[in-house]
Amino acid sequence: MECTDPVEPLDASFDLIARQDAAEEAIGALRGDVEEVKSRLERVGRFAGRPQIGGGAAPSLEVKGFIDGYLRRGRETELKSFNGAVAGEGGYAVPREIDDLIAARLKAISPIRSIAQVVRTGTAGYRKLITTSGVASGWVSETGVRPETATPTFAEIAPPSGELYANPAASQAMLDDAQFDVQSWLANEIAGEFARAEGAAFVNGTGTNQPKGFLGATTSTAADSARTFGQLQHIVSGNATGFDASPELKLIDLVQSLKSGHRQGATWVMNSRTLASVRKLKAADGSFLWQPGIVDGQPNRLLGYAVIEAEDMPDIGANAYPIAFGNFRAGYLIAERSTTTILRDPYTNKPFVNFYATKRIGGQVLDSDAIKLIKIST
Repeated sequence: MECTDPVEPLDASFDLIARQDAAEEAIGALRGDVEEVKSRLERVGRFAGRPQIGGGAAPSLEVKGFIDGYLRRGRETELKSFNGAVAGEGGYAVPREIDDLIAARLKAISPIRSIAQVVRTGTAGYRKLITTSGVASGWVSETGVRPETATPTFAEIAPPSGELYANPAASQAMLDDAQFDVQSWLANEIAGEFARAEGAAFVNGTGTNQPKGFLGATTSTAADSARTFGQLQHIVSGNATGFDASPELKLIDLVQSLKSGHRQGATWVMNSRTLASVRKLKAADGSFLWQPGIVDGQPNRLLGYAVIEAEDMPDIGANAYPIAFGNFRAGYLIAERSTTTILRDPYTNKPFVNFYATKRIGGQVLDSDAIKLIKIST
């Protein structure tokens, strides 16, 4: 009788068990890796939701890389060209989150920017066509002939511009401190220096390598329909060195000289010393013309219109224009390139690191009918 060998089936059984054990071990290791990845993702999620210094949202990877890589340590990993003449020269692009933070703080502390029309462009130059005579129109019957209307007259607005710069500095020790909020510090410093410089230019700028301020425009006593386009109307104070005996009447005349459409949203602009004099003015019934804001955050008002203090406005004096009134959103245009650039300089002022920030900004009167002035003159 033939006898079969029992060893071969037994070996196959042991091989199957070994394979099952190996598979279970591999699956266990894979589960461990998955749990570790999930744990890491949870930690990242908790960090992303954690409030940052100043109460803002967690910075994006671009902002974090810019702050830790370039601002703190100066790693040259994000070089981009920002010179319009030479493509190989430039600074470093500020991430949009920081640039928007700078813009928001500029609007909060720059008086004219807060009330003017601001256009952000991607190029150094900006031009705008506006009509100076309007489009002629007329009434006709249902079947009447439609005569050709007159051609409107256009004017081109090309705000003079210049490169605005700020150069704040921080010690390397401050930058190495992980608790030092570089983002907020840099935005505050740049916005503060930009605001001081542009505030003066938007009022008194010459138009040469800088914006042309609204006080740089020519003026006339002629009404809107009789003045040259671009020329502002002024009302004289009645006294060579100040106001006459009834300054409140001059202020009322100034308000009423503005078209009713522009008076919606109109604002007074003067410096604090002029405002100190205006606050003392009273109406015939003894009430003050100036009224404080009733609610916190509400602007103070003069004859019912908000008052903005701009310290670059001139004081009351002979031939000066200490008070402006108008709808600046319609009357003054600010054109700026949308990106701020920063050059990190750790060499010039050791042991401090300077951050040379630049931005191209232009400005000009847009609608000369929308801004009126008081001139100290007879």
